[in-house]
Amino acid sequence: MMSRPSRRSFLKRAAASGFAASVTISGTKSSGQVIGANDRVRVAVAGINGRGQIHMGSFAAIKDVEVTHLVDPDSRLFASRSARLERQTGQKPKCVQDIRRVLEDPTVDAVSIATPNHWHALMTVWACQAGKDVYVEKPCSHNIYEGRRMVQAAEKYNRIVQHGTQWRSDPKWRTYTADIRAGKYGKLKTANIQIFRPRKSIGIKMHVTPPRELDYDLWVGPGPMSPFRDNLVHYRWHWMWEYGNGEIGNLGSHEFEMARWAMPENASPQSVISLGGRYGYKDQAETPNTQLTLYDFGETKLVCQQRGLHFDKPLKMSIDFHTADGVIREGHFYPHGKTQGEAIVGAPPSGLPENHARAHFKNFIDCVRSRNQSELASDVLDGHRTAVLAHLGNISYRLGEPMSFSGPPEGIAAHSLASESFDDMKRHLVEAGGVNLTKDSYQLGPLLRFDAQAEEFVAAAEANQMARGSYRESFQMPDVV
Repeated sequence: MMSRPSRRSFLKRAAASGFAASVTISGTKSSGQVIGANDRVRVAVAGINGRGQIHMGSFAAIKDVEVTHLVDPDSRLFASRSARLERQTGQKPKCVQDIRRVLEDPTVDAVSIATPNHWHALMTVWACQAGKDVYVEKPCSHNIYEGRRMVQAAEKYNRIVQHGTQWRSDPKWRTYTADIRAGKYGKLKTANIQIFRPRKSIGIKMHVTPPRELDYDLWVGPGPMSPFRDNLVHYRWHWMWEYGNGEIGNLGSHEFEMARWAMPENASPQSVISLGGRYGYKDQAETPNTQLTLYDFGETKLVCQQRGLHFDKPLKMSIDFHTADGVIREGHFYPHGKTQGEAIVGAPPSGLPENHARAHFKNFIDCVRSRNQSELASDVLDGHRTAVLAHLGNISYRLGEPMSFSGPPEGIAAHSLASESFDDMKRHLVEAGGVNLTKDSYQLGPLLRFDAQAEEFVAAAEANQMARGSYRESFQMPDVV
């Protein structure tokens, strides 16, 4: 067994962040020492409704890895998920509702987090403080402030923290983006992200008493306490600001990660402006199902557009890279003036990044064993920088005002590709959504300047408050981790 932080020091940190003070600290092998190749790595999976099932199966399939705990406030999931894991491995995991019980367990080496977004950061910080390594789903944070706390906690406690953006473990994407960054197809000018995925209405539901099997207070955790509705738990929290980050934080995280990989190494966002709305139905969701965001990285720009009407065409996830010499699209390079694209050998396909999920989980386990953070495919700092982009777009959008579709949006019109994307968005709303542009409106956010070094907006107090978030008592994010 390897040593962990002293009981006194851990309890002091735990109390400061709302952690239960009755924990028992003893030795585990999750300290800073190298774990032998044949030593068993014991993983707890937190959040087992949707994505967590992939975590369960992927970790259980890795040699000498045991999924020992399943964690979820909704105990209705325990029987089916536990049985599924037992069929796969022959071993029955412990099922608990409260992650703090797992962090007290000295036999657990790592926590894999697939909870709602508002739990990602606090659970990661708690786990680091408890001497556990962490695999955390995207986006790694619910706001900018807590993302930086995650980076600090991983560094301070020497933890392995992997961000769940699987394309980082795809050698094709690695080569593809490296060539773009190196200027093989000309200097990168603009990366254009397109995320088109049908999303159904979540409807309108009355407030009801939570199911007795669901510890709703624990599910809400660090978020604000709102009355329970049947269209919140599970998954549909993605579209509520208190718990999720919309599609730009959901699927957008994968695309942002790859776009950042193709940009100059030290490129940082200097400003952002976002617009959009929720069209096609009336429901209780808050995040836009149609959104267009423009980021200025100096010499490089980034456009991100999402469409999510419930009757949309099938899924599309892609990034076009516009360079000084042409356009890279769908694995082909189209030089300026030519309609015939040149195939890029080994280019990655568009679509969901599921093919490399297992490699990504395996990369995490390898680093847990070696204690070599530099070998992580996507460490927590990468995850934080990626999540910041989603947060920037959402903050601009949320501070927006209704605008008529009659004129070009200020702050967007000057960029040709963003302006074309706005026109495409309008056509799509009319043709696919039946939106009457003369009667309807869109929400246009302000152009916000951002100091990437300080991770603060420039002269924008309201935006900076949104970048920080708020936390309930007993679930506070500590200023000092």
